Amino acid sequence: MAGILSEATRALMDGVMGLVPLSLRDLGEEVRERLARAPLRLNEYGYDPYGFNLEFACKILVPTAALYRYYFRVDTFDIDRVPEGRLLLIGNHSGQFAYDGAMLSVSMLLEAEPPRLTRGMGEYFLWKLPWVGTTAARTGQMVGTPENCVGMLEAEECVMAFPEGARGANKPYSKRYQLQRFGQGFMRLALQTNTPILPVGIIGAEEQQPGIANFETLGRALGLPSLPITLTSPWFGIFGPVMALPTKYRIYFGEPLSFEGDANEEDEAIQERVEVVKQAMRKLIDRGLRERTGIFS
Repeated sequence: MAGILSEATRALMDGVMGLVPLSLRDLGEEVRERLARAPLRLNEYGYDPYGFNLEFACKILVPTAALYRYYFRVDTFDIDRVPEGRLLLIGNHSGQFAYDGAMLSVSMLLEAEPPRLTRGMGEYFLWKLPWVGTTAARTGQMVGTPENCVGMLEAEECVMAFPEGARGANKPYSKRYQLQRFGQGFMRLALQTNTPILPVGIIGAEEQQPGIANFETLGRALGLPSLPITLTSPWFGIFGPVMALPTKYRIYFGEPLSFEGDANEEDEAIQERVEVVKQAMRKLIDRGLRERTGIFS
């Protein structure tokens, strides 16, 4: 049965691609060419050790790349600062739905040299949703456990993390571009694995789906990290969380930061290093807000 479903899914995706306009087919070829140049470790069946599949990812990433290029119209700044080898991309989180992570990932694939497959670390509950966990794994994502992160970094992968978590993603519009409390896990991982940190400032996501309120306690009772109320959610049902305004994205890459020390140090010592990253991100965000001419342009 699993084999039949897999073949049916592949046939459906092939049929959909046949209806895609030529410009998107060209984008699909670009995605495929960039993935072919990325430092991947694939077996004879096109899978890597973490479940990523080249053919599946090529097809799934095309709609995301189309959003990147034609809907959010993403501009990147100083992406040439991205080093090769193991790396922690640390960005500010906002916008309710994780378009900010998706756009950062696509920027690394389409704009960085050499192209990089960015490994997002997701909440465990996502892997319990139908289709979501399989799709995430086939496109290179993993459950965000410390063990998974360490394994990725020691394999010289590029891992993306948002230390604000749901505190940043689901904050109300009144707190836009105000960095929330950072978790310390990313810094302990960087120290444990001797990994450089690249701070990133993302402009545009705050306005894509303005938040009105966030019922965190009720959300946790329902097994969710939070329960935001926005212009579209819950009013538009299951479609509400993914609906976003066509804001103009601007992604700023900072200088790589390297830290030394013991990953098991006291919280106070770790927090001092975290603040260095947070201040670097603050400067990138401030620069982006100064330089943009409008929310949609």
